[in-house]
Amino acid sequence: MSYTTDSALSAAHAEVKAEISRTDTKASLLLAFDGAVLAGVWSVASSVHLSTVARIVGAAGMAVLLGAVALLLLTVRPKLAGVRPGGFPLWATLTAEEVADALAVDERAEDIARLSRLAVAKYGRLRRSINWTMAGGALLVAAGVLAWVGAA
Repeated sequence: MSYTTDSALSAAHAEVKAEISRTDTKASLLLAFDGAVLAGVWSVASSVHLSTVARIVGAAGMAVLLGAVALLLLTVRPKLAGVRPGGFPLWATLTAEEVADALAVDERAEDIARLSRLAVAKYGRLRRSINWTMAGGALLVAAGVLAWVGAA
């Protein structure tokens, strides 16, 4: 393997691992945001008398936000089963000598392809979760407007 190919594989491998890390970080931040919104809405809604329409729209908004949370949890959930083992899941099943033998074979290209598929799937779930968060937020804003109009 040439130095150029070796450095390109190393760079690509580092890049895809960084993308996976970014999706997990974004998902964690969105989980905190969605959790804070859900807690705030629950707190406000339980202390205020709302019209039936505002309750229904607000409940729909909370349900959509809970769906977004579920997508975020699926995004950060480790997937170890059903995947061709590589890296630490494989190493956990090997002896020290077998680990050394496995590391002697350069499988970065296969690992890059596998990790890239994982990153694309994570980004897809993250994107859907953001869309659901915006839709849930819009429903909660609508419920707030309906509550305000009903109170006036």
